Amino acid sequence: MPVIDQSSIEQVRNANDIVDVIGASLPLKRAGGAFVALCPFHKEKTPSFNVNPHKQIFHCFGCHKGGDVFKWVQEYEGLSFPEAIERLAQRAGIMLQTTKPVDGQQTALKEKLLTIHDQLAQRWHSALLNEASGQIGRDYLAKRGVSLEAIKLFRIGHAPDVWDDTVNWARTKGHDLKLVEQCGLIARKEGSEHHYDRFKGRLMFPIADEQGRVIAFSGRTLRADEPGGKYVNSPETLLFKKSRVMYALDKAKRPMIDAKHAIICEGQLDAIAIFMSGIENVVAPQGTAFTADHARILKRYVDEVVLCFDADNAGQKAAVRALDDLLASGLSIRVASIPAPHDPDSFIKEHGPEAFRHLIQTAGGFFDFYLERLCATNDLTTDRGRLTVLKAMAEGVQKTGSQLLINDYARKTALRLGVSPQAVQREFASTKAKPAAQRGEAAQEEPLPPEETLPGRTSPEFWLVRLLMLSDEHIQWAVQHLEPGWIENGVARQVVGGCFDEWCSGRWSGVAAFTQTLEENPSASKLVTEAVCEQRPLGNPEEVLKGTATHAGLVVRIRDRYLDRQILALTSKLEDARLSEEERLAALQERVRLRQMKGQPLMPLGEA
Repeated sequence: MPVIDQSSIEQVRNANDIVDVIGASLPLKRAGGAFVALCPFHKEKTPSFNVNPHKQIFHCFGCHKGGDVFKWVQEYEGLSFPEAIERLAQRAGIMLQTTKPVDGQQTALKEKLLTIHDQLAQRWHSALLNEASGQIGRDYLAKRGVSLEAIKLFRIGHAPDVWDDTVNWARTKGHDLKLVEQCGLIARKEGSEHHYDRFKGRLMFPIADEQGRVIAFSGRTLRADEPGGKYVNSPETLLFKKSRVMYALDKAKRPMIDAKHAIICEGQLDAIAIFMSGIENVVAPQGTAFTADHARILKRYVDEVVLCFDADNAGQKAAVRALDDLLASGLSIRVASIPAPHDPDSFIKEHGPEAFRHLIQTAGGFFDFYLERLCATNDLTTDRGRLTVLKAMAEGVQKTGSQLLINDYARKTALRLGVSPQAVQREFASTKAKPAAQRGEAAQEEPLPPEETLPGRTSPEFWLVRLLMLSDEHIQWAVQHLEPGWIENGVARQVVGGCFDEWCSGRWSGVAAFTQTLEENPSASKLVTEAVCEQRPLGNPEEVLKGTATHAGLVVRIRDRYLDRQILALTSKLEDARLSEEERLAALQERVRLRQMKGQPLMPLGEA
């Protein structure tokens, strides 16, 4: 994988003013030297979201999210750091440089394939809207209740019902037919140079990546006698890996983050119907069953999914098959049961968006759904039927690794089967879930350590961090007069130490860049962004930091507190009767020295 050059990262950062970038998504209002807004990451009535234009930092004093312009894009759009860089580079029209050689030919090839897909999506969309051949598609969509707004938003199209429409289109556009073939849009007759269209006479759904770029197509038949399946999808290509693509994810990312859960349905028309009903946090697997890759992608945006598959047997089986991959990713699972004979699309059309929204809001836990399904598909009047339900529930719930869920569903299963709860608990306890490796699951991550306590907003450590982030001159002076080890609060000590390291190594290039080095230390990053966006008056910053003839500055106060702790520790040590005379004398002398230091003015560290 190529690594983006640091100079390119700084170029992208400098070209994207954080106020402009955030202001494109939030209504920012000026408040003194900063900008404020209602936080998009949590519900609030009074603005606590601050943007500091001078330091190019944002911070919310409510939920404590904060960072630079890259962090904003990561949090708001649910992107990784490299993806955020790429998104902002595109916004600024900057070509990224990498520190490792990139296959220039492959990059150029991808761009050509993307161009072909985008142009063909536009050609098919125009054919559906404007050409006589597209009438059959317009009639079908009208019958399904798909609005013109939805057709335009999702760029739905129609591939004319001839074998060479795409081939001829590609020639008129000057595209190499070999490249169009690489896209999977045309195929070559075996043993000849003759090409023919892969998609003909079908309703065309463009498939986009997370950035909204068309990378493949799904074509639905419009005639009962059409050869091939009901749906024909693009083959896997350089752009398209079906196990890693979810339909409508490019449009659903932000709504999913806002709703804190994702709705997973089965097909494009269901996803479109749900989206257009005002419930936009919906996606659908593309051309394959739900996969572990799909689960990992969704985990980047949400912690919970609601499965919303068709009421038929195939839809219910699909919900069950998704269990292992969803559990392995750490996602919580609920299931919205669509009453037969409906699918989400038909249910919304008959009962309306609010009824569907109620289904989603009241969706039960996965194992409640699973128990009901097992009971509905097995004869509970027979020993065999009851044992089948009992075994399936035991194996399923054991996969969660949660003793609370195991006990809860042992009780529910016993109640449903009309047997003793103790007997079911014994059966559950004797049933072991298959090891993760056998199920193809990812290993569970180690739990994150609890976040360290930040210094209080009235503490010297907090104001020290604020002053250092305020001015490079303050850093230069503090490096010469302050020992990070003096700082009692661990998070503040890490921040100051990291700041000094960056300064002394010549890598310091500002607060926004510094937050990037704290990516693996959320507590430290939170402290920096909070200190930078603090609006309380500071007075004379230099006097606050260094002190005056009559008032001790922050650094002296921090030093003296450190000396007090050391003196206290020595006093406690001297109470130990096991000390030798030599150790006692050394401790006494050190305590005298430390007490003398407290009365001395602050000196450069090399001269103290």
